[in-house]
Amino acid sequence: MNGELSANTQAILLLTAPLIIGRASSGEPPISASDYNRFAVRLRELKRQPADLLADEVDEILEECQAVVDAAQVRGLLARGFLLSQAVERWRSRAIWVMSRADAVYPRRLKTRLGGAAPPVLYGCGEMALLEQGGLAVVGSRDVDAELIAYSEKIGQLASRAKTTVVSGGARGVDQAAMRGALQSKGRAVGMLADSLEQAALQRTHRDALLEKRLALVSPYDPSAEFNAGHALQRNKLIYALADAALVVNSDEKKGGTWAGAIEQLEKLRFVRVYVRSTGELGTGIPALQRHGAEPWPNPSDAGELELCLKAAPPPAVRAAAQSALALEAPPDEPLRRNHS
Repeated sequence: MNGELSANTQAILLLTAPLIIGRASSGEPPISASDYNRFAVRLRELKRQPADLLADEVDEILEECQAVVDAAQVRGLLARGFLLSQAVERWRSRAIWVMSRADAVYPRRLKTRLGGAAPPVLYGCGEMALLEQGGLAVVGSRDVDAELIAYSEKIGQLASRAKTTVVSGGARGVDQAAMRGALQSKGRAVGMLADSLEQAALQRTHRDALLEKRLALVSPYDPSAEFNAGHALQRNKLIYALADAALVVNSDEKKGGTWAGAIEQLEKLRFVRVYVRSTGELGTGIPALQRHGAEPWPNPSDAGELELCLKAAPPPAVRAAAQSALALEAPPDEPLRRNHS
């Protein structure tokens, strides 16, 4: 782990993280993301920061926040200091770092595009700077044939030649194939994981890319968290938010995480231009996504053509959504600028 946790990050972890140690976690359930956001907004209204909850005035703060938070629950969570120290030591021994929305290193793309919906905490291993470099999001199903595995690997190889980061979910199938194609070509990749960061960080296949600062494995969930379908769905928006454009290699129609993530991007979030594979057997999912606004992948053949795909002006609806996102205020737990004059 790089350096010590900031006081704000310590407080946010105590409030929102399960702090899983082996097979056990604390008995006190952490505050949900939505409840924490309401709490954070109230703290900002009071010109307070999460770190202030670790100071002597915590009782005064909780009294002023009683309308949005259970004071007894918060006190119980804040008392988990020893458990937090154990968790931090475990993460450090596995080269896992932690950042919160209150930290300057937290990805600006997530803050500006997701606002208060950005995860309060991110855990990761590898090169943090990759989270700020944009790239091509490549997503698709877990269970695919050899032809689509090879196709996805070639997309990763092309991204490597274009010095473009592949952003994906790290799941088997399309995600891992695209990342593997990039990394084996000495390119860069970001894996936004829904589970098992701790295991992924220790995999021998990731070792060289992590050491060479060409890979970042990241998750908004505890490094020991097991697979959860809801987590997988929620992390899809983070993949798109970190990218400059997205390619959906394949998808079922009206079911599955790939479909749900693409539809959310096309009809609600609209951060980036969404492309869909335009060659080979497309099934029913790809044409259905086109009917919802996805565009055929132009099949760039070299680095220059891929760069044009990433830099292409997004459709008007996407531009409008991006401008709206940029107008958002900083997340409510971002440190306030205080006047020291």
